[in-house]
Amino acid sequence: MISGATQNNLVAAIADACRAGLDLDELRGRLLPRIRRAVPVDALWWAVADPVTLLFNRAEREGIPAETGPYFVANEFLENDVNKWTELARDRNGVRTLYEATGGEPESSARYRDIFKPLGLGDEMRAVLRADGECWGYVCMHREGPGGFLREEVGFVQRIAPHLADGFRLATLIGSTRVDDAPPPGVVVLGEDGSRAATNAAGERWLDELGADPERNELPLELLAVAARLQGVDGTEGRSARLRVRTRAGRWAVLHASWLGEPPSRSVAVIIEQAAPSEVLPVLLPAYGLTQQERRVTALICRGLSTIEIAAQLRVTTNTIQDHLKSIFTKTGVRSRRELVATLLKQQYH
Repeated sequence: MISGATQNNLVAAIADACRAGLDLDELRGRLLPRIRRAVPVDALWWAVADPVTLLFNRAEREGIPAETGPYFVANEFLENDVNKWTELARDRNGVRTLYEATGGEPESSARYRDIFKPLGLGDEMRAVLRADGECWGYVCMHREGPGGFLREEVGFVQRIAPHLADGFRLATLIGSTRVDDAPPPGVVVLGEDGSRAATNAAGERWLDELGADPERNELPLELLAVAARLQGVDGTEGRSARLRVRTRAGRWAVLHASWLGEPPSRSVAVIIEQAAPSEVLPVLLPAYGLTQQERRVTALICRGLSTIEIAAQLRVTTNTIQDHLKSIFTKTGVRSRRELVATLLKQQYH
């Protein structure tokens, strides 16, 4: 494990890469070799997180078979196990190993018994990536054999996690966009076993943008995750679930999942469509580092309210609103309300 000045220089290099305004693919290429210098791993998974729902999207993996994806989704949303992402997101440290979570008894984890052990993997280190209290991504590292991750390695990941979150947050803001040829709303129907039962032509286009593998007939993890969200680990069921995602084409989409038919024989329908401004703002505003009150003010500005109207609705003085506006303009790099709305919504959201 590197330490001292060498580790400090490595952390600084990671922080610089995360501030460089790279897209997710470029960021991964810059970061993973540096992370592996400090924490050698045999397999790795990471994904962007929706800071509002904590659902993951744009997942990438190395050294983990693609066919394990549906199992990880089921384990995360439908089964009891240790070190769940939603649990770890509430943890003060935000980084924990499987050996630590199980008290040195990894066999007590179904994920270990069913996936890691057959693959020859031992310990797992999970880290949530938080910036300004918001979760922007997840990283999961795996190591072969019985040796676990060292305390110093966990400390290093805790040290770089805020920088990684900044990189994910920045990539959310400045990723490329394609707005001229958005597919119409698409539909994907899943059978009781989670397999694809039917898809319309628009649904096929959206699946392609989400990175589906047509040769393997595999569904994107984002679609499986939003479908699994309909039924919680405690057996309770919701009527619908939704997930915002930045597609590989650069546009924002929203996935809506709902039940079709009545139990016990029923399917899940997932509608995929381009996201409306109201769907995107809850992600964009925290990405700019706005406080809760600044987000409320910005949302009201987007609705066309005046300073006096905003002050009345929030029950504060107009001077307070003016102070919030100065801070909002500084954080978003604009000089007027009109420019603020244009920056947030862009052409594709009008």
